[in-house]
Order: sequence, then structure tokens, then C-alpha cells
Amino acid sequence: MKAEVIHAGNENAQRRAVEVLRAGGLVAFPTDTVYGLAVLPWDTDAVTRLYEAKQRPSDRPIPLLLSDASYLDRVAILSPRLRRQTGQLIAHFWPGALTLVLPKVEALPDVVSAGPTVGVRVPDLPLARDLIRGAGGALAVTSANISGQLNAITAQEVEEQLGDRIDLILDGGPCRGGVPSSVLDCTVSPPLLLRYGVIREAALRAVIGPIKIPD
Repeated sequence: MKAEVIHAGNENAQRRAVEVLRAGGLVAFPTDTVYGLAVLPWDTDAVTRLYEAKQRPSDRPIPLLLSDASYLDRVAILSPRLRRQTGQLIAHFWPGALTLVLPKVEALPDVVSAGPTVGVRVPDLPLARDLIRGAGGALAVTSANISGQLNAITAQEVEEQLGDRIDLILDGGPCRGGVPSSVLDCTVSPPLLLRYGVIREAALRAVIGPIKIPD
């Protein structure tokens, strides 16, 4: 079955997307970086479907997108020794294209992240934040593409790769970013840059000082 495509300008678009998510469906939508593929993080069957749809290796965790930073303590914990630096990063870069890896709360299902940590961020796109807020404040979201293929920056590109694997595509036009978020591990000191992305190394250092770069 082909995915339903609905334009974000449709007055019923968000309600329909939330309806699909709450029914265990997979929804693609634009973010400030690339199109994301989302499920409710507490729905383990839906998260499993997400892995299957993307052909994503099961040992790669799914990050969470939050509607705002106030939801953070429901899914993650600030490491005590890095609380100040993490707070500075949140204040400076959220909403924005910086994913922070933090200790996860025990209630977060292992299928989202089997290890002790989870990646979290708040996207800098009102459409995305409104959808996340409507769905409860947090979504498990990864790029809306087949693993290893090009990231999708339009609804049409999502449809080409995943159109027969997911339930709904929210067409919000082309993503303005096109580059994935930077990923910073804030469970180690100094924080470790796990992925180069929109936020550059120099910008991170300007806010919190030393960071570690992988060898």
C-alpha cells in the first residue's frame, strides 16, 4: 500500500499525522535538517516497524526529537559532571541542529536505544515542533530514507524511497537544511563529537570549551 501524502498546509494535516502515529503508524515529515521518519517512542511495535522500513541495523539507536527542552527530563538525564556544559549547549543551540547524547531514563524502551544513552534534540522548525507537541512531546525520529541511501529533503524523495513502506508523508516543501544534525556525546568529559553536521566544531568550543574529536 502506498503512503498517504498530505500537504502541511491542509487544516487537517497535523491532526491526521497525530492520528496515524497514535495508531502505531510511521509518519515522515520535514525538519530543519532533512525529512524525518517518526513513531511514538513508547510503541515498541511501531519502533520495530521503523527499523524494518528503513532497513536500519538493529544496533543503531533511534534519536528522539522533542517539542521543547522542558520535555527533556521525561526521556533523559543530565550527567552531573556535565550539567553546566549541557545546559549551555541547550540554551545556545536549541531549537537547532545539535543532537545531544545523554543518559536515558529507565522507562525508555530498549528497542529505541538498547544502551544506557539516547540522542535528543529540539528541531528549529515550528511545523515539526507542533507535530511533536501534538503527539505528546517526543517522537523517535531518524532520517526518512533507506539506510545508506541519500537523505531526503523533499516529500517526493521520501516517497521514492519509502512510499510503499510507511503510512503517511506530511509534505511541508523542501527542507531548508539538507545536512544532518551534529551529534555530541555529553556523557563523557570532555564531550565527544560523534558526527559532523550543521553545528561546527568551532561553534561548540566557543560555548563550552574543549571537546574531543574521534581519532
